[in-house]
This record gives sequence, C-alpha cells and structure tokens, in this order.
Amino acid sequence: MSARNPGTVLDLDGLSKVTVNTQAVLKRAQHIQGLKVPKRQWQTAWLLKAVSCIDLTTLAGDDTPSNVHRLCVKAIQPVRYDLLKKIDMHDKGITTAAVCVYPSRVVDAVRSLKAANSSLPVASVATGFPAGQTPLETRLQEVHMAVRDGATEIDIVINRTLALTGQWEAMYSEIRQFREACGDTHMKTILATGDLGNFTNIYKASMVAMMAGQSHNTHFFTFVKMTVGLFF
Repeated sequence: MSARNPGTVLDLDGLSKVTVNTQAVLKRAQHIQGLKVPKRQWQTAWLLKAVSCIDLTTLAGDDTPSNVHRLCVKAIQPVRYDLLKKIDMHDKGITTAAVCVYPSRVVDAVRSLKAANSSLPVASVATGFPAGQTPLETRLQEVHMAVRDGATEIDIVINRTLALTGQWEAMYSEIRQFREACGDTHMKTILATGDLGNFTNIYKASMVAMMAGQSHNTHFFTFVKMTVGLFF
C-alpha cells in the first residue's frame, strides 16, 4: 500500500487557469486503443496481472451474506487451480486486489475472509454511492461504520453538483472530512466522469481530490452495471 497523501492547501488560482485540449485527449485515447495486444505467453501474463488489480465487487440491491461469501471465495481463487498449474503459477498467490462491498456488507466480507485465513483487503464504497447526493452527515457516518467494521479501503464518491457548479472549496472541504473520517484507512475517490460534462471539470475534480488528501489511485470511470467474468 502506498504512503498516505497528506494533502495540500487548495490552489483555486491554479484551478482557474486550467484548460484541456479535448481534441488532443481524444486523439491520444484513439492511439492507445490502436496499440497491439500482446500475444501468447505475454497475453497470459498481462491477463493474470489484470486479475491481481481487480477489486472484485458486488453492489447489488439483492446482496446477502451468502452472496458476499461467494464473492470472497472467488476473490481468493479467481483462476481455476488446474489452469494455473499448467502454466506453473499455482503457487504464486494469484488473487484479486480486494473485494468491494457496501458498508452494510463489510462485516460479512471480513468474516468470510477471516474464516478462509485470507488477508485480502476489504474495500467499501461510501459517501452515498453512487450519486453522492445524501446529506454530508449521513455520508460521514457511512465512512465511520465501514472503517469500524473492518474495511481497509474506502472508496468515496464526490458530490457531482459541486463540480458542475464550480464549488471547488466545498468539494475540497467534504473530501478533507472524509479523509479525516477514514483515519489510517486507505481512501480513493470516485469521480464518475460521465456525469462531469467535460474534460476540464474532470481534471479539476481530480486535482481537488488529490489536494484534499485522497490516495493517488483515483477512479476515472463512468459507472456501468456489469458482471465480471474472469477469463479462465
């Protein structure tokens, strides 16, 4: 785990000067999409690396303790043993990076992993995921509860209204409070970029989050509901 980001003073003057060249960003993204995909053993190596970077997640309305238990079992053994054996990777400890659940399911995840004698981290979305539109007091209580119940990482979401209306001081203040509520627990910030309207807002929101003390691993993705099927 990386060292904690202590944060900095909010630089509103610097933010006001930010501009993003949209066409250059799109051109760069198109170039990356066109890069060649590794083949054969290199492709296998990259896929295994991808597995080890996944936060295996269940954020469904019908989550139950048994669903979370199955998620934890899959996270501990994400790739079939016989396939790992064939490529001599069966004893390399291939797991996902973490399991991720709602705050109310953290206890279930911690219990399942402890029973399996696994030290796999438990991440929890908090602060009114996915929209971040609940009252600040409620969002802070979610963080406190998840940390109390054993989450080792908190994935907060920003209040997109603050970004869309340019209330960067208010966003900075909220994230600082989330950081304080996390204590020593790792904190990441979900930007939900599809809601932010343009690349300039995305850049500014990212910078404000980092100034406020978020860990360097920010989520830059638009939320989509999907089922992850690990490739093997």
